[in-house]
Amino acid sequence: MPSGSPTSARRGLGLWMSTALVVGNMIGSGVFLLPASLAAFGGISLVGWLLTSTGAVLLASIFARLSRMVPQVGGPYAYTRRGFGDFAGFLVGWGYWISIWAGNAAIAIAFVGYLAVFWPALESSPVLAVGVALGAIWLLTWVNAAGIRKAGAVQLVTTILKLVPLVVIGTLGLVYIRLGNFTPFNVSSGSSFSAITASAALTLWAFLGLESATVPAEDVEHPNRTIPRATMLGTVLTAAVYILGSVAVMGVLPPAALADSTAPFADAASEMWGSWASYAVAAGAAISCFGALNGWILLQGQMPLAAARDRLFPAPFSRVSRRHTPVTGLVVSSVLITVLMAMNYTRGLVEQFTFIVLLATLASLLPYLLSSLAALLIGRQWSWRVHVVAVLAFLYSAWAIAGAGQEVVYWGSLLLMAGVPVYVWAKWRRPSQPGDSPVR
Repeated sequence: MPSGSPTSARRGLGLWMSTALVVGNMIGSGVFLLPASLAAFGGISLVGWLLTSTGAVLLASIFARLSRMVPQVGGPYAYTRRGFGDFAGFLVGWGYWISIWAGNAAIAIAFVGYLAVFWPALESSPVLAVGVALGAIWLLTWVNAAGIRKAGAVQLVTTILKLVPLVVIGTLGLVYIRLGNFTPFNVSSGSSFSAITASAALTLWAFLGLESATVPAEDVEHPNRTIPRATMLGTVLTAAVYILGSVAVMGVLPPAALADSTAPFADAASEMWGSWASYAVAAGAAISCFGALNGWILLQGQMPLAAARDRLFPAPFSRVSRRHTPVTGLVVSSVLITVLMAMNYTRGLVEQFTFIVLLATLASLLPYLLSSLAALLIGRQWSWRVHVVAVLAFLYSAWAIAGAGQEVVYWGSLLLMAGVPVYVWAKWRRPSQPGDSPVR
């Protein structure tokens, strides 16, 4: 069954559920910690937020257009394969899939970290912490296997709940701002340019996932309309929440206190409304992680499904259950998450989080870069203005990869190259047939 085949029985994600998938996958654990990381640069970091938001909107506009041209499950994988052929498509699919399940391990760890505010034993017992994290992973694997609408409903509810503390602080918190906290505007020892570049590189990770609505294309109602709208709406809404929230937190907490904070949104809430508010924000952060975990688990079955249909992944990944869910991809991915976390359970929560994020970073960025270039080939008939946007999106993606650092590029490259034998095996086992995309 080809990737683009109509499967009306599977439609289940409307505009609001698709938008919740985009917003929910972007807003995970990072935004709750970023203001503390940006405190080293001061108010000038807000310029970095604006630049990163602009780059994210450029990418979102390209994905919105590509979703109309290539309405197939797999999103970035499908676009890259259409533009560059099987091998490039496989590398994107392979890397993106690994980045999803590895990233899910990191999100589960962050979820446990916020739960530790209410259950302190999670900080002192690695076995208990890993057990709770795996419990959340397998619970949501079951939810997603039970049907796309159940997963979409969970995503919509958790996205609304996670937005509440961020929107409250980002709006009502503006009343409590002290302008003196923004002076000097650049508190780093470097130039304004270097401070903006460094802060933009930090904020980039908060936008990973803007392409989420494009991946389960066959499960989206009226995909030609819904996916572009959800992608743009979700990206713009998330950018507004990020910027308003950061302005409020930086304006409420003095720079020195913000730099030392391990929970800046919770500390800002406590400063404004008392200690009870910090617990409310911690609960919101835990819900945020749980919702992001649900959204990314939904995608971890869709990506290998798309590649398997094109005979670039093992055939079992192409099968769906009677509820039309890719159970094989969901279960295998969660098994790999379990193995990854079990191998690293002796590390502290922060060490586990850092190691796994390092593993997944580059593989998340490569699809953006290649999709931007694929847009130039697929959309030859588009106006020159759209081509300019595609080039800018490519340059933004290349800058992001370069800014990730040598260590990330090194490990990410090894991760991608590890998939080449799988590609060779898949092509050897399943010779080319008429209608296959040519290998370029």
